[in-house]
Amino acid sequence: MNFFFPQLAFFMKEQRNIRNLRMMLRFFLLSTALVLIYASIFHGIMLYEGREYSLLAGLYWALTVMSTLGFGDITFHSDLGRLFTIVVMLSGLLLFMFIMPFVFIRYIYMPWIEAQAKNATPRTLAKATSGHTILVGSDPVTVSIADKLRQYSLPFCVQVENNERAFALFERGYPVVLGDHDDPETYRAICVEHAALIVALKDDLKNTNIAATVREVTPKTRIAASAETPEALSVLALAGCTHVFNFPELLGKFLARRVFNTAMQSNIIGRFEGLCIAESPAYCAEFFGKKLQDVNFRKRFGLNVAGIWHGRRYQSAGADTVIEEGAVLLLIGTDANLKRYDQSILNAAHSTPPPVLILGGGRVGRSVATTLEERGIAFSLVDRNPKAHYHGTDKLHVGNASDYAVLEKAGINQTQTVVITTHNDDLNIYLAIYCRKLRPDIQIICRATFDRNIASMYSAGASLVMSQASLTSMSVLNLLLPNQVLMLSEGLNIFRARATGSLAGKNLIDSGIRQSTGCNVVAISTSGDMDVPPDPHKPITKDSSLILIGTKEEEARFCEKYGVTR
Repeated sequence: MNFFFPQLAFFMKEQRNIRNLRMMLRFFLLSTALVLIYASIFHGIMLYEGREYSLLAGLYWALTVMSTLGFGDITFHSDLGRLFTIVVMLSGLLLFMFIMPFVFIRYIYMPWIEAQAKNATPRTLAKATSGHTILVGSDPVTVSIADKLRQYSLPFCVQVENNERAFALFERGYPVVLGDHDDPETYRAICVEHAALIVALKDDLKNTNIAATVREVTPKTRIAASAETPEALSVLALAGCTHVFNFPELLGKFLARRVFNTAMQSNIIGRFEGLCIAESPAYCAEFFGKKLQDVNFRKRFGLNVAGIWHGRRYQSAGADTVIEEGAVLLLIGTDANLKRYDQSILNAAHSTPPPVLILGGGRVGRSVATTLEERGIAFSLVDRNPKAHYHGTDKLHVGNASDYAVLEKAGINQTQTVVITTHNDDLNIYLAIYCRKLRPDIQIICRATFDRNIASMYSAGASLVMSQASLTSMSVLNLLLPNQVLMLSEGLNIFRARATGSLAGKNLIDSGIRQSTGCNVVAISTSGDMDVPPDPHKPITKDSSLILIGTKEEEARFCEKYGVTR
């Protein structure tokens, strides 16, 4: 009873639920009237047959026939009575078997379940809450960010408007708070003035409203928002956002950075605390079949080979790792180191590579095209829309990307790289399979909208896949932990960690980090000095910071084994 009455009180608070109860009352009165009418007709036909029953017997007969129980102790003898019985039975079937369950579920059961869910979902946080991140949204991107924050043990809550979605996330263990995005009281209830960051992940109009509403409550808390259009960047900033991201544009730039410029040149894909992270296809015959310790990248070029990609498979590199033909090396070093590597390995007479083929001329595709143009890399673009590309018609091929004639004209048989950028994951998987069938030897870079389709795209033949959800997660994480984590590809990160007590005093060989976790230490920073590649025999001091590379699973193992002090 202690549970029932609070639930009932909460249920009766909403005007809609009161209207639902009125509808149920009307249905009950209609059903009662119908039973009384049938009972009256029952008495009339019984008098016609020369029999007489009590009022209670008439009600009893009407209810047993309408409910199809039909005990048979009271029956008509005439055809008129039997016909009336059939009418009563059919109307009872319609009323009790079809209409009543629907009315009960629609007007009583579902509102009651919603009231329970709304009552169970929190609407406030503890008053002492501080340093937390507030995620405003409930889509898969929001969940991806929440998972990333949970991985790094960062406090957060998800502010959701929809009651059903909020309860679903609450049942999955996410810290959810129910409230309207345009109500200042919602943000006061979740201690927005003490939050580390607010992340608005709705459309441009709602994000603007969120920023303006939050600024009513606090002028200091940082607000990060996603922008769907270039025009929204300045509007959101004026509304009070401290960080505004055009994620489709960022995703396009990320995909473009993974395009190999030439067959041999090292391609810088990221920078981290003065380090350059680059990819280089192992096309040099000098490397084939040799172990890394025999090639000696450290001594020859001052570079650390952190890992090797074999197709979509990433392998953390060690001294005994063998370089196979077609592998892609992940190199870590300085700009000078990479320049020395390029000058030593590249053939100066190497011909200009053919244009990169971009499939899809939407926001991500246009961003890829712009970035390639800035890098001086030629490209051609395929899209159905003749206005999809703003660089000129000479680079645009209008048509269906699944039409071989269109792809042939765009250069599928000459290109070294295809970048698939449409927002439809089903189409991207189809195009990845098709392009891999046409050209088994090329690099295929694919954009994913949902994380759940990443594995399917790799299975379809993609060399590299990046999702907007992962890019958004890392952008938010970099705001909370600046210069701590850099995403190199889907599921592969470079991250920074303080040397813990168990590592202090040991050298890299004795630490067993790579053997126990799979992570590769690519540099060690001590008092501002960067040791790259790190000396494996030099002891690690307490004030040292390790720069490591590893997959999501390897990073989690490292955090669990050694702990992460930022």
